Amino acid sequence: MNVHSGRYKCSECGKCCKDSHTLTVHRRSHSGEKPFLCSVCSQRFAQSGQLIVHNRIHTGQKPYKCHKCGRQFAQKGGLNQHKQLHTGRKPYACSQCEKRFARKTDLNLHMNFHTTRYQCTECGKCFRDKSSLTVHRRSHSGEKPFECTLCSQRFSTPGGLIVHNRTHTGEKPYKCHECDKVFRVAGNLDIHMRVHTGRKPYKCSLCDKSFSTSSYQQQHESCVHSNRRPYDCRYCGKLFKGSHELKLHVYTHTGAKPLSCRHCSDCFRQHCQLKAHLLKSHNEGTWFTCDICQKKCTRKGDLKKHVIRCHDGGEKAYVCIDCPMRFHFAGELNRHRLVHSDIKHYCCGWCGKLFRHKSYVKKHFKRCFGSR
Repeated sequence: MNVHSGRYKCSECGKCCKDSHTLTVHRRSHSGEKPFLCSVCSQRFAQSGQLIVHNRIHTGQKPYKCHKCGRQFAQKGGLNQHKQLHTGRKPYACSQCEKRFARKTDLNLHMNFHTTRYQCTECGKCFRDKSSLTVHRRSHSGEKPFECTLCSQRFSTPGGLIVHNRTHTGEKPYKCHECDKVFRVAGNLDIHMRVHTGRKPYKCSLCDKSFSTSSYQQQHESCVHSNRRPYDCRYCGKLFKGSHELKLHVYTHTGAKPLSCRHCSDCFRQHCQLKAHLLKSHNEGTWFTCDICQKKCTRKGDLKKHVIRCHDGGEKAYVCIDCPMRFHFAGELNRHRLVHSDIKHYCCGWCGKLFRHKSYVKKHFKRCFGSR
């Protein structure tokens, strides 16, 4: 009844509230007051409930779980919106065109295309509020008003400065509740959580493979389907699809072993080697056991290969289209097909000549230097 009497009425916009507390919270939308401070990252909030939800970013807590796909959410509203994706229903319709959306947030973003209230005069992009437009305009002007007091690096947003300052303090406030790994940025934690949930939202447009990040998807499409290998080893000239593959290969030349065991003095080049060592030598981790013969493997992929080769009749499902040879795995077939193609993955670091096999480039090296 107090709503109609105007007892709890906002003097700024005339909105009526059900009680004094609701009116107090509402007034903060006009004053900009944010009395609730996060003790980890110093971000401020107008409501205590917002702070509680925000703190789940630091703890990694996501109490709301989808029973269909296992994806977890920090807020119940996020889960409810996500469930719409499984039903196939799109209850939110655009009032200005025929498009429909499963989530209200997607509709709100879409409506930016129909409004010119907060439109950038440089590129025409629209925004839902004035502050977002102000930040966007800095991408055209180059303005960076927020300066780091330690290294004088400048940023266009206060959030960018906050994240940057963590490189000086070493602070990593976002913690994974599954494995205790910590991150400087909330987005990196979200990407990391896909390791535990198995979620791979980015699908290759040319095959059935899916990936946890868009960069992995782009690298896969450009390298696997086009056979491009843009990364070359400066020691032997071998070509690679990705920078990570090249980095691991260079260790074979330099002898570097950057990963050390926390229990003994052994060091390793790759995480899989360290993981296998911890399992075999220190009994730390999980064995993958064959249900048929009880053989133990340190990696799930090794167990899969074992089952295919030893218990599935040794079927070779991958057939070369150029000759009768058959293979157990796609990787074996891809390596074999180099015999029939003009693709040469090995490059002479001295003269730039390309070769199909590593042994050929080694012989070529000897001839080049032996004649000098």
